[in-house]
Amino acid sequence: MRIAQISPLYEAVPPLLYGGTERVVAYLTDALVDAGHDVTLFASADTRTRATLAPMRDQAIRLDPAPLKSDLAAHMTLLYDVRRRAHEFDMLHFHVDLLHYPFFEDCAGKTVTTLHGRLDLKDLPQAYRRWPQFPLVSISDRQRGPLGNVNWVGTIHHGIPSDLLHYSPTPAGGYLAFLGRISPEKRVDRAIIIARRAGIPLRIAAKIDAVDRAYFESDIAPLLDGEGVEFIGEISDDQKGQFLGDALALLFPVDWPEPFGLVMIEAMACGTPVVAWNCGSVPEVIEPGVTGCIVESVQQAVDALPAVLALDRRAIRERFEHRFSARVMAASYVDTYQQLLQQDDALQRLIA
Repeated sequence: MRIAQISPLYEAVPPLLYGGTERVVAYLTDALVDAGHDVTLFASADTRTRATLAPMRDQAIRLDPAPLKSDLAAHMTLLYDVRRRAHEFDMLHFHVDLLHYPFFEDCAGKTVTTLHGRLDLKDLPQAYRRWPQFPLVSISDRQRGPLGNVNWVGTIHHGIPSDLLHYSPTPAGGYLAFLGRISPEKRVDRAIIIARRAGIPLRIAAKIDAVDRAYFESDIAPLLDGEGVEFIGEISDDQKGQFLGDALALLFPVDWPEPFGLVMIEAMACGTPVVAWNCGSVPEVIEPGVTGCIVESVQQAVDALPAVLALDRRAIRERFEHRFSARVMAASYVDTYQQLLQQDDALQRLIA
């Protein structure tokens, strides 16, 4: 199958540091190539991929040092090039929300759009209902809630390569881990309280966006005073495996409708259990008593830690391989592509 993967341009594919959507695009693209498909990836030039790269910008937007830049202009150029080459592909897979809709109305049947973000925003329902012909894939069933009557064609959970993060049978670090982004909805403050009440050291590997810098300085930095909590900043993929593998458990104390939560399956790939809040996708990802636990308060998290730390790390790794490998994700997308193309062929025959 000839497949175009259309990525956002904010990060390289995969991101050099923190990043979610472009990371998943990278894993999916390479898994599709490994499965024998002819894949072209539209992304920034600093991308690393086994597919054919169509470079759309000299550098991903976020780490570009240019003081003035236009993400809108960059993505309009991206869509122009995809539109110009659309006839070369059997399937166009978009990861840019609904930005492409006005330009691809005449070939919506050979597209699929994966929505990677939160959907409880005021203007989204009206916009998605305006273009009902575009097939949508959610990354969790919970993500769909705010957009009920749209053209959902499936839920496909994220996956990562099985060989990306290695299984760690014995955590060497003796600490709890927080990995992600410093922001109010990620609730690193909860992680700090949990670790201190449990008497276990906490290591925080997190990105701080400019918009969250004031929140970090006012709400989080004061909590870092004292022993037992170490803030190490943003880490790369090369550092992630050891960081998660050496951890006793990952704390995922989110306070927002998390669409998926890639870090949960990254921890599981290392055999590391997860203590997660009952928000968004969490009940679809974590299997209580197998890969971690789901809690609704700080005290529940503290009380659950002894049982969580006793979980079988080999079993956690096996559940990751069964449910959340990139191979499993790619196979699900191929099934979706084939179903959509069959429906589109039938519709075209009917029209003819």
